[in-house]
Amino acid sequence: MRVTFLGHVGMYIETDGGSILCDPWFTPAYFGSWFPFPRNDTLDVTPFGTPDYLYISHLHHDHYDPEWLAAHVDPRATVLLPAFRVAHLERELRGLGFTDFIATDHAETVHLDAGLEVTILAMTAPADGPAGDSALIVKDSTASLLNQNDARPRDLDELESFGPYDAHFTQFSGAIWYPMVYDFPPDEQRALGIRKRADQMERALHYFRDVDAPLLFPVAGPPCFLDDDLAMFNDVDGDPANIFPDQYACVDALAAAGLPAGLVLVPGSMATIGHGSCTIEHPTGAMAPEAIFADKRAYLDRYRRDWAEWLAGEKVRWPRGQYDVVAELKTWFEPLLEIAPYTRRGLDGIVLLHVGDVGVAIDFPAGEVREWAGEAVLHRIDVDRALVESLIQRHIEDWVNELFLSCRFRAHREGPYNEYVYTFFKCLSVERMAFCEGYYATLAEPVDESFRCGDYLVQKRCPHLRADLERFGTVENGVLECKVHHWRFDLATGRCLTSDDAEHHLRTERVEQ
Repeated sequence: MRVTFLGHVGMYIETDGGSILCDPWFTPAYFGSWFPFPRNDTLDVTPFGTPDYLYISHLHHDHYDPEWLAAHVDPRATVLLPAFRVAHLERELRGLGFTDFIATDHAETVHLDAGLEVTILAMTAPADGPAGDSALIVKDSTASLLNQNDARPRDLDELESFGPYDAHFTQFSGAIWYPMVYDFPPDEQRALGIRKRADQMERALHYFRDVDAPLLFPVAGPPCFLDDDLAMFNDVDGDPANIFPDQYACVDALAAAGLPAGLVLVPGSMATIGHGSCTIEHPTGAMAPEAIFADKRAYLDRYRRDWAEWLAGEKVRWPRGQYDVVAELKTWFEPLLEIAPYTRRGLDGIVLLHVGDVGVAIDFPAGEVREWAGEAVLHRIDVDRALVESLIQRHIEDWVNELFLSCRFRAHREGPYNEYVYTFFKCLSVERMAFCEGYYATLAEPVDESFRCGDYLVQKRCPHLRADLERFGTVENGVLECKVHHWRFDLATGRCLTSDDAEHHLRTERVEQ
């Protein structure tokens, strides 16, 4: 089995039973904030334009690049479709001209030509986005590969059941705006950054360790930031508080943990994988690993100069002064608030969207949107009005996949993290909100399955997103932490230490000795 790496987590897999193009990303994403690192804009993409199969793991724009797909990929490719609860991905791809789909079931193997087998694990909780996230397992007569990309499977037993794997590709770097955009005091923000970087690296090591493949490939990050306003997010000096470490930081972490050596791929690298074997051929010249990582600062500076004109044009295209932001969002959001009792209960306060000259108060208890009058708010988001107008103009139903991942905003929050804030902004349509509310309704139902955790009998599924705590839970000083999303619970009381939402209480009972 041969894997040609296309950058980020894009790959072209050649197997006994045909070729699979996975998550190709070439177009700058999130209002021109994210660029692939290492760069792939000089890669010859001609060999990858006629795959037998196309796999898009989810709709985030560093995985789903409609502009590039429309320009370079033959729509006669057969799409391997994850079993998402809503049909956004299929509709998007049909809009690009793709017509041949294999609708997979979660964790059900599909047998294709010449012994090729594919299995897709679909994650469909609101934190994955209502459109979902997924991981791909590929097997032929020569090798077995797990392309986890940045999905977070919550059932390790299920994941392991499809092994053993020869190669494992997974995310290790950040794909978030926390803590950088928050107005935390500098010392607190640095401490949070250090913890976030350590947590996301530990999560990658946790998956690598449990899957236990001999070939480990750190992928799906980091992006790089070529806008001068965002350049501070690039990790060029190995800063332990920077959440965007590069591939060699993961290689070092794997070595420190005593795991097999991490294998770094750059755009154009070809890895030939077999049972117990791997050979890697890297590109040469300016695309060679040593040309990229030897002087990363200089590499990024050249990259920035090459894209400066495009980035300037991108900013000119943002609309300004074309929409009454308060009126538009009132018309858009209030019908959604009306059908969102769980979300409104989870927020129980005002979220302020401040766009410079006006504040938009989203009042969750009242279910209304109005101009802000200076009242207390639960969460404040300060953002360039032009970005919000662009979201209105294009009627973007998932602001996480446009605005928040761009890191082009500042935020303030009162109290601990509240998942309902960003979940609401992922669900800006009736279909999305109905799905999300239905999910929260199922969480409100009793969960009876338990396991023994030291001196306690604890519910097996995390109250946050139902990860298997028996596999993903770790205990330190009486605190149980779920390693999937790093939510923490007091074992003695069951109280959630990450959120003050009563719905996230952990059922726990001390066992008599």
